Amino acid sequence: MGTLLSSHGFSLFLLWTFTLYGLCLSFSPIDNYLINSGASLDSVVDNRRFISDSSNSPDSHLSSGRTFSLCAGTLLPGLPQIYHTARVFNSPSKYVFNVKDPGTHMVRLHFHRFNSSRLDLGNSRFHVLVNGLVALTNFSGGDLVNPKVIEYLLCVNSEKVEIRFVPAKKSNFAFVNAIEVISAPKDLVLETAQYVNGDKIEEFQGLNKQAFETMYRVTVGGPKVTPFNDSLWRTWIPDDEYLKSSEGSNKVYFGGRIKYQDGGASREVGPDNVYDSARLIRSKNASIPNVNLTWEFPVSEDYKYLVRMHFCDIASISLGLLYFNVYVNEHFAYKDLDLSDVTNYMLASPFYADFVVDAGRSGVITVSVGPSSKSMGYTVDAILNGVEIMKMNNSVYSLDGKVPAELIMKCWPRRTLGILLPLIAFACLLLSLSAIVHRRKSNAELFPWSKLPTDIHDISPKQAKLQLSNIVT
Repeated sequence: MGTLLSSHGFSLFLLWTFTLYGLCLSFSPIDNYLINSGASLDSVVDNRRFISDSSNSPDSHLSSGRTFSLCAGTLLPGLPQIYHTARVFNSPSKYVFNVKDPGTHMVRLHFHRFNSSRLDLGNSRFHVLVNGLVALTNFSGGDLVNPKVIEYLLCVNSEKVEIRFVPAKKSNFAFVNAIEVISAPKDLVLETAQYVNGDKIEEFQGLNKQAFETMYRVTVGGPKVTPFNDSLWRTWIPDDEYLKSSEGSNKVYFGGRIKYQDGGASREVGPDNVYDSARLIRSKNASIPNVNLTWEFPVSEDYKYLVRMHFCDIASISLGLLYFNVYVNEHFAYKDLDLSDVTNYMLASPFYADFVVDAGRSGVITVSVGPSSKSMGYTVDAILNGVEIMKMNNSVYSLDGKVPAELIMKCWPRRTLGILLPLIAFACLLLSLSAIVHRRKSNAELFPWSKLPTDIHDISPKQAKLQLSNIVT
């Protein structure tokens, strides 16, 4: 019994040691803004403190006049406190955050349309702009049941991050429940990726200069990974919903240590809880299974997407036994992938690959893994641990439509400007008439024999209004 107790105590000691070691090595962002919108007090979620944006708070970061806070009419059991309040905007408003660490930043917007007798959040309709990026257009806050968290990654080389909320019309309003602005690790988005263009694979340059919206973040073969278990506070959902067919596949779980290496995938790229589970194809005899594992993800057309696939050989009994093919949209993305080779011949060491693809007209992105010509019998013949799908900005720097940010701001109705323009036009017309009359009178007195010029070009009212608009704006 004494031996049993000492073994149990030693196991607890090891667990405590590894936990402390992991906490010491956890990522600590230089820019780390967490805002509890519409709340008068701070809230703690997953050991993270969301700061109130109340005007009484020195850290509100809110720059607006026509806003008010809204509280849920009833308690929402099981939901974090940040979803019990909201900040409502009746006119274009913004949050401003100073940037100390230029580069890729993660921006998360939290929305929850809770019930309130004061205002129906379902009537909201608004646009969201982030440093000139059109993030959302004609958005209404998601559904009534579950909170919606929308995550963006964008390159920030300015001194500030500005998040603007713009009601679609004067009769509409905007709202938000919470905001996160976090500087990302430098290795989260690299400069290059492989562009899978049909049967051709080309190098895609400038990946880290793009803006992204996270569409899917999936852990393959394992349970849900919550923000508490991810060093970047991400959520990874199980892959069951997206797996086209589970025929020929096996789930595998790994109880050992994931071996991260310098220059490879880090814990910030993918946490242990993603790499320690997988789906795989395994040969039970000398014959190689003629099957692929395929996942399907519905997406919007007319955008490029970053497809990030996570791999970790947690199933092979020895190095050099696992070879397989990787497909994106049914095209070769990686042929004869040898995880031993790309991980410097180390089992349980993570590796990821980035591919850029066009959505096309199908509205679906597919990813597949399957045996290659080098696969062997009695071994693992394909494996996948995780998938991420991220929408990339289009040519007008938008992730939601084809209208640039400048036009969205100009479309907002400005009553003062609408009255001011006709007044300025009328005043300018009077001044012009007065000047012409005065000049004619002077010319008649000084040069009675001179003819009036005949080459003066008339300016149409439309041109005058355009010039005045340019001056005023």
